[in-house]
Amino acid sequence: GAEVLGLDQEEGLDMDEYCSLVGPKTKLVALQHVSNTLGCVNDVETIVWRAKAVGARVLLDACQSVPHMPVDVQALGADWIAASSHKMCGPTGIGFLWGDMEVLESMPPWMGGGEMIQDVFLDHSTFSQPPMRFEAGTPAIAEAIGLGAACDYLSSIGMEEVHAYENEVGAYLYNRLQEVEGLRIYGPPPTAARGRASLCAFNVEGIHATDVSMILDTKGIAVRSGHHCTQPLHRHLGINASARASLYIYNTVEEVDQLVDDLRSTIDFFRL
Repeated sequence: GAEVLGLDQEEGLDMDEYCSLVGPKTKLVALQHVSNTLGCVNDVETIVWRAKAVGARVLLDACQSVPHMPVDVQALGADWIAASSHKMCGPTGIGFLWGDMEVLESMPPWMGGGEMIQDVFLDHSTFSQPPMRFEAGTPAIAEAIGLGAACDYLSSIGMEEVHAYENEVGAYLYNRLQEVEGLRIYGPPPTAARGRASLCAFNVEGIHATDVSMILDTKGIAVRSGHHCTQPLHRHLGINASARASLYIYNTVEEVDQLVDDLRSTIDFFRL
């Protein structure tokens, strides 16, 4: 069966628990590089080292890291790394899966179709080498071109610069939200050893996250509300939803100030 990892005191992954859970029976470790709810940046190097020590494979969700920081897929050491296009200025409906070539060569195709076949006989078929083995049929050509353009755009800025700016504006967001009375931010602070992503999932005491987001929306402020595809985490935190403000390279500290001002007026509206 699956084992689920808990949180440490800063609400990042509990690495002591992780090291104790991974053992000879472990076959696969699956986790995210950066949490889309807690904002914590996970210690992938240690995670991979511990998994490899017992012969386990590692599947890494890098959707929240690849658009925001320099990522060397080979240096991370994971067996598979996935990321999505629309989080990095690209079109929707496409992403990528990077895999260690030795691992990919050992895997059977998951879908049949054109371009993934090598030879077809009446009683069996042989398959193309990766990556074509896993790309059956007509690909999402336009989306792939758009994703390539997004990669070129971010590369022209420089991922070191992207990360530095997000650290600055993300810390500003965290600190400004901390000033709001009755507001609880989830996840570690920006001063944590591995830093924090430029997002804040939060709740305001006595006000549902959906109500907060709805009123902010009328003021032109876009935050997401709900469980952010992390329902088990929300149950662990004892909440049924949270609001999340997420920043990227196009956001400014002035917009953060506007968020905080409108959030305060939203809170006043519900507490009249």
